[in-house]
Amino acid sequence: MENDTLTTKELMDRLGLKHRPTFRKNYLLPSMKLGLVEMTIPDKPNSSRQKYRRKAAR
Repeated sequence: MENDTLTTKELMDRLGLKHRPTFRKNYLLPSMKLGLVEMTIPDKPNSSRQKYRRKAAR
């Protein structure tokens, strides 16, 4: 991900995945739970403008 801010579709394209529910369940949600990825609009997780970025190391 580097320092990019990407949509779900862009993330899936980079990983070569096509099935959104599987991507979300197996990749996106676990990454968020581990604190590796964060939402750009955490107040609105279902926003059509939602993007994701790598969480800054602390």
